[in-house]
Amino acid sequence: MIIQLHADRSLSIHEGYASKLSSVISRELDRFAELLTRVELHLADENAQRKTKEDKKCTIEAKLKSKHPVAVTSHGDTYDNAVTGAILKLKASLNTITGKMHNH
Repeated sequence: MIIQLHADRSLSIHEGYASKLSSVISRELDRFAELLTRVELHLADENAQRKTKEDKKCTIEAKLKSKHPVAVTSHGDTYDNAVTGAILKLKASLNTITGKMHNH
């Protein structure tokens, strides 16, 4: 599984944080590793100049073998909260997909 990290033009992902994000994604999605070919995480600050609640956004797109990609988005007051929310949503979607695959 290839993990790619992206950020909008108002921020950059430092090497230490990128390493942390990659290891969290690997750990959390490990049980789906054989199904996934690539996971792309995109971080954005929707109000880069202003401080507002839940303005950090994380979108994760998971590319699956022989299936359509799955994309989820989560907002939070910090990037960590947004990433955690997006991972939880993605895991729920992947659980649904794998459940349907086993039932058919």
